[in-house]
Amino acid sequence: MMMKGFAPETVAEIRSRLASVKAEGIRIGLAIESGSRAWGFPSPDSDYDCRFVYVRSERHHLTLFPHRDVIEFPIVGDIDTGGWDLRKALLLALKGNAVLVEWLKSPIVYEEELGFRDRLGTLLEAIMVPEKVARHYVGLMRQHRPDEGTAPIRLKTLLYSIRPAIALEWMRQTDFVKLPPMNMLECLADIEIAKDIRTSILELVEVKRETREMGEGVPPAPLAEFLAVALERYSSFPSRHGEDQAREKSMQEFADRFYLDEVRRAAP
Repeated sequence: MMMKGFAPETVAEIRSRLASVKAEGIRIGLAIESGSRAWGFPSPDSDYDCRFVYVRSERHHLTLFPHRDVIEFPIVGDIDTGGWDLRKALLLALKGNAVLVEWLKSPIVYEEELGFRDRLGTLLEAIMVPEKVARHYVGLMRQHRPDEGTAPIRLKTLLYSIRPAIALEWMRQTDFVKLPPMNMLECLADIEIAKDIRTSILELVEVKRETREMGEGVPPAPLAEFLAVALERYSSFPSRHGEDQAREKSMQEFADRFYLDEVRRAAP
């Protein structure tokens, strides 16, 4: 399958790495592109960030020495490839980590096992609590937020703060009952937002799309204000200490059954 805008030799190298994983008797349920290419704001020299979810067979679990829950390849040039064991991915998802659901929604897929995406999607709809996911995005926004003031910042980093802010706004405008698309531009197109903010975001994305090195600059005033409002709005987002314990246990049991079924699907 051709991937528009992707160097064929790069895609071939990524798929070769995935094949080496499967050659060890490990299933790959889903392998996708993450990072700026999937978020909707790549630059001409963006890395290729392939991420995958894998499942080990029962025989791999019957050992005194457990395997690592990640598979990592050395970063060579602009190719970064790594995967999570399904167990690790599900445990993080139960805590509200949005990475797995973003991988599921990535618009760029290297390969997938027939039926895996649908099965995983059904599970995530049941166990991913939007309020928990929102707290994940709040953490990302805080992590990448620019310092207060008018000092120049890395403009690429500014987009990393805007993306979770847009995701939070998308969730707020849908009453926190759904999970947002992975692509920031899709989120932006779906929400009501001030025209100057939308224009500033799209202009920043276009600069990144056309420029190998965005350099530094002062955040545009509409974006600085947008992030300040978002930080104030979500800084006190409820921690939900009193979450329904029965519901939590039910979701854990559902995820546990899903994991066991997937392990048993693996070739002996």
